[in-house]
Amino acid sequence: MILTRRRFAAGTLAAGTLAATPRSAGAVIILDSTWRAEGGFRAHLALADQPQFASVIALSSDDGQVWGSGSGTWIGNVRGHARILTAAHVFNRDGAADDYVYRAPDGTVMQGTDLVFHPLYNWNNAERTGYDLAIVQLDGPIDDAGPRPALYGGTREKGQRIVMVGWGSRGIGSVGQKPRYYVEVDKAAATNKIDEVMDVVRPVPKTGDAGNWLGVTLRRESEGAERLDGILGSGDSGGSAWIRTEGGGWAVCGVNANGDGDTYGSQSWFARVSGVRDWLNATVPGLRFVS
Repeated sequence: MILTRRRFAAGTLAAGTLAATPRSAGAVIILDSTWRAEGGFRAHLALADQPQFASVIALSSDDGQVWGSGSGTWIGNVRGHARILTAAHVFNRDGAADDYVYRAPDGTVMQGTDLVFHPLYNWNNAERTGYDLAIVQLDGPIDDAGPRPALYGGTREKGQRIVMVGWGSRGIGSVGQKPRYYVEVDKAAATNKIDEVMDVVRPVPKTGDAGNWLGVTLRRESEGAERLDGILGSGDSGGSAWIRTEGGGWAVCGVNANGDGDTYGSQSWFARVSGVRDWLNATVPGLRFVS
C-alpha cells in the first residue's frame, strides 16, 4: 500500500489465511456513489479532519518534497520525544528511522532518531500482517495533536465499524486507484465493518499465518456498504484504524498493513493492537489502553 522505492511482501486472504500472492500497491478506494454525490472526496477528507484523528501524520521518503510515502500515528511523548506507531513494512529490514522525515500536525518537519520493529515481523505479510508494527522516536515532542490517543485493548472488534485514516492516494471501487483522483495531498478517512478477525496463533508457526489481524472488505451499497465505506491504499500503510469504545470515545485498534486489491470485493488488513499490548507497553511507557 505504499508506492515508494521500498519493496514489501503482500498477501491475499483465502480460506481464512493470508496466502503469499504479490500485489501492486492499492489506493484509498471509496464507493462510486459517494464520489459522485460528493463531487469527490470531500466527505472523506472532512472525516479525517475531525479532531480525534489529529494524531495521524504523514511520512516523506524524499526529505519533504512529496508527502504520503507512508503514514503514522503519534501515540505520545516520552522524555521530550514523540513516539510514532507505524507499519514495519514501510522500512526495509535494515531500515532506519531517518529513512523518512515526519510532519507534525502544525506542519513542522521532524527527524526520526530511533526505530523499533516488532520482533515477530519478518517482512513477509503473507505470514506476519498481524505483527507489521514499528515504533519511531522523533527528535522532539509533538504538542499539537490533541490528547494522547487511547489504544484498544478489548476483544470485540468483529462486526464493529471502524474509521481508517491515512495520507494515501485515492480511487473509486469500479476502477481503483487513478492519478486523477489524487489532486491534493491530505489525509483521508473511510469507514468499514470488520468482517474477519484472526487471533494470535500460539506457538508462533515457523511458516504460515501467525494471526493477530483484522480484515475489512469493500462492498457496494447494494451489498450493505455504508456511505463513507472504503479500503486502504497507497501511502496509507502505517496509518491507523479507530474503533468506538464502550465509553463512546475513540481508540486505535489497528495499524494499516496490507491488502489484495483496489476495486470492489478487495480486502484490507490491519495489525491488531490488542494482541501486541505487552510489546507496546514495553516499548512506549505511559500508554493508555481502553475497551
